[in-house]
Amino acid sequence: MNAERLQRVLKENLSSVHEHIQQACARAGRQAEDVHLVAVTKYAPWEAVFALYELGITHFGESRPQQLVERAEQIPTASWHLIGHLQRNKVRPVLEHSGYIHSIDSARLLERVSNIAEELNVNPKVLLEVNVSGEGAKDGFSPAELQEVWTEMAATKHVDLVGLMTMAPYTDDTTVIRNVFSGLRNLRDELQANSKCLLPHLSMGMSGDYEIAIEEGATLIRLGSCLFEGIED
Repeated sequence: MNAERLQRVLKENLSSVHEHIQQACARAGRQAEDVHLVAVTKYAPWEAVFALYELGITHFGESRPQQLVERAEQIPTASWHLIGHLQRNKVRPVLEHSGYIHSIDSARLLERVSNIAEELNVNPKVLLEVNVSGEGAKDGFSPAELQEVWTEMAATKHVDLVGLMTMAPYTDDTTVIRNVFSGLRNLRDELQANSKCLLPHLSMGMSGDYEIAIEEGATLIRLGSCLFEGIED
């Protein structure tokens, strides 16, 4: 696909996404500017990623640390989000190239991030991953586990603890999906009520369920396939 057509397709997709965001916000009585789009680029060719950047997208999400580092070096003025599993031995390069980590799934990992952040003199924004659905294949704290260790987590230095992240099950049952998202929001509210740590961000919602996520309070939506649909036609 030539550059002109690529940008046209991406612009159409982006326009559709923004329209759905506005509609979901209207249904929920929210402001559209309170919802931030993170373009998930792990399967997208570089040309499409750069074209999105030229269209005004400044937040990009990668699941693989190595690819995040490579792409962040190409667009250093964008805000890069690590949304996938993070091994403790990959923390340093991620902190050198990203501003957000959505996938803190253990106290040991948060401690490692804190220690490396102190060495690098950075203050990364981090979100705690919560397995609200209870699925065995998903990473993250259980809600009960996070409540037990919350005081310790909230006191962690050298990081900016800004919210929680979850993923809904792959299902067509919108009630199940909605319950997962509302469960994360309720958990956030409980944690805030029990400490002085504010958690402004809820990272939830992907291409198939982001409207429900917005209705339930998402502030960061992680979209990939719906943004890049049709670019290989």
